[in-house]
Amino acid sequence: MHPPHPTTPVRRRPRRPARRPRVLLAAAALALIAGCGTETGASTTAEKTGAAAARKPAKPAVPAGLPGMPPVLDPKDLYAADRPNKLSPVVKNFPTKVYVPNTNSNTVSVIDPTTYRVVETIPVGVQPQHVVPSWDLKTLWVNNNRGHTLTPIDPATGKAGKEVEVHDPYNLYFTPDGKYAVVMASMDRELVFRDPHTMERKKTTPVTCYGVNHADFSADGRYFIVSCEFSGELLKVDTARMEVVGQQKLPLDGAMPQDVKISPDGKTFYIADMMAHGIWVLDGEKFTKPTLLPTGEGAHGLYISRDSKEMYIPNRGEGSVSVFDFPSNKLTKKWWLPDGGSPDMGGVSADGKVLWLSGRYDSEVYAIDTATGKQLARIPVGDGPHGLAFYPQPGRYSLGHTGVFR
Repeated sequence: MHPPHPTTPVRRRPRRPARRPRVLLAAAALALIAGCGTETGASTTAEKTGAAAARKPAKPAVPAGLPGMPPVLDPKDLYAADRPNKLSPVVKNFPTKVYVPNTNSNTVSVIDPTTYRVVETIPVGVQPQHVVPSWDLKTLWVNNNRGHTLTPIDPATGKAGKEVEVHDPYNLYFTPDGKYAVVMASMDRELVFRDPHTMERKKTTPVTCYGVNHADFSADGRYFIVSCEFSGELLKVDTARMEVVGQQKLPLDGAMPQDVKISPDGKTFYIADMMAHGIWVLDGEKFTKPTLLPTGEGAHGLYISRDSKEMYIPNRGEGSVSVFDFPSNKLTKKWWLPDGGSPDMGGVSADGKVLWLSGRYDSEVYAIDTATGKQLARIPVGDGPHGLAFYPQPGRYSLGHTGVFR
């Protein structure tokens, strides 16, 4: 989150009629008259054809995915490609690091997760918000929101490249087909679709809400849900058309939605809300009014465990992490940071054993054991750490943010 804009105030299957005895008698008479058995052969063929038709598989319930999108590996688990240490050949040789954008220091702190120490500090543009893995997994993009640039980092070498001019890049996502980057231009009130490599602008979609910031895509990739933090609204966007097709105000005065994440089964979207102190539960297909599940003060980020059974929800305002269990559909645990803190954005380690979160207002990063909830380390970094990325992570491709992989 950043300060608001200054001017922002079944059909039933019909029953098959019973076969009447006279049909059988007529068929027998025809067979006797024909003698050669031709009619009997025809009848047998018809029966075989009918049997074949009965065995014909039903049409799939889920529509085909967005053209060009890698096929879903398991319809019951969208995160099936994210299992522990299941690294793509593209990233398997990359050194493992934690990249932390410090919004007030205009730097990225690089942490060695084996020693819990900062090993490098990379100067970047003004007000870096998130470190975002590209769709093809080859680049990390630092979103310099007020510098109006993106800084590319080569994760193979850890070296920063030449900045690319992009206006108001608060956050960055990629369409599931890899065709476009989607810049969340929060202050400009735009969704900007760009070339995913050159960042050349392809289409600008104005929005009427304030503070577009986070998103996630449907199971078939055909639409995505966007949160608007400053006006407390949600958008539904058609991916191929690149147009807003739905918009609604959250049913709470002062709502401030943040991170968005879809459930493993693809049926539900969850939206963290730092002023509602919980997560909104939304049917993305129907886009009806969501319900609120309280988690803790300042609910902010949403991260899925490597077995797709849990979701970690950092509550920035109270220094805790709530754990939501998908099989039982309820909150089951809450972990408290021993000395308080402001857990914000982050990600899960490649082996799934550690949850990494930035301490937004405390110039630190937290490493938390996902088996016990115990704090493993508290690491000093620059001022205003925000959307950190643990990299590399398992997955075939990235949808953006701090690492949403499928």
